[in-house]
Amino acid sequence: MQTTRIAVAGAGYIGQAHITVLQSSSTVSLCAVVDPSPAAQAIAASAGVAWFASLDDLLAVQRPDGIVLATPNALHESHALQCITARVPILLEKPIAPTVKEAEHIVALSEKKGTPVLIGHHRAHSPIMAKACEVVHGGQLGRIVAVQGSAMFYKPDEYFVQAAWRRELGAGPILLNMIHEVHNLRMLCGEIEAVQAFKSHAVRGFAVEDTVAITLQFVSGTLGTFMLSDTAASAKSWEQTSQENKAYPSYSDEDCYCVSGTKGSLAVPTMRLKTYASDADRSWWKPFEVSQASVALDDPIKLQMAHFGAVVRGECAPLVSARDGLQNLRVTEAIVKAAQMGSTVKL
Repeated sequence: MQTTRIAVAGAGYIGQAHITVLQSSSTVSLCAVVDPSPAAQAIAASAGVAWFASLDDLLAVQRPDGIVLATPNALHESHALQCITARVPILLEKPIAPTVKEAEHIVALSEKKGTPVLIGHHRAHSPIMAKACEVVHGGQLGRIVAVQGSAMFYKPDEYFVQAAWRRELGAGPILLNMIHEVHNLRMLCGEIEAVQAFKSHAVRGFAVEDTVAITLQFVSGTLGTFMLSDTAASAKSWEQTSQENKAYPSYSDEDCYCVSGTKGSLAVPTMRLKTYASDADRSWWKPFEVSQASVALDDPIKLQMAHFGAVVRGECAPLVSARDGLQNLRVTEAIVKAAQMGSTVKL
């Protein structure tokens, strides 16, 4: 069977992750690497595929079936618009763009040209998230009342020494990390209509925040709280609980989300359920029935690439659309604004 030919632009950490899954897939294949660096040229040679210094060079010589854009955030708009104009479907790494205005340009052109855009929020392809959404939206918890979430971890000192820009405004865990969480929260509880936030930089003293407390109001009436910190010695983050990225140590007794409804609650990613036996027995004086939803773990990056192949072939629509990427960015920017102003920001 002929595989769907995918080029990868950007051979950094995440680009190399995409290259690895392409090389092991039976439905999609790596056809080129696009990156001006000598290291990328060596990666292409090792993979036995063509190397190009730019998208211009690639598109002048060959037309891949799809392109993964894992280039720096500042190049997302120009690279995405170039591919969309050429009508080549793209998997555009998150965030969709550095600013809402740039993201709106991508959405508008993709819809005008009819070129599919899949945004690389890879957790959306996680079997854990699929099962959590099945439980939440299937009514097992009743009406969803609240969600509690956290992304608390400790970034070592060298992280900030290696790139001094990470200490300055425009970096920080809201912009660098929270956008990952926003899409998960939207998957679980629907659209977010207002946010509040407090930020602190008391531990490191950098210009940018190191800890943030966030309150979320969903269109459905559900309320949420989220603790975010890159200076907390804690394992309550997706990476340290999901066991999906083997680069991180994982702790099976920890969760990073808890979704609570009128009939029960679900802890994610352990998938521990606490539900009442019947509507008549719902009371804090009554014991819960305790169970665990089963999940077969798999690599979301691999599953995302298989899905991208299906999108390219016209078999399905993107699971995470350009509009989803835009909305995730809008929520994240609203959190930044709320933390700066100390007031509620409506979307």
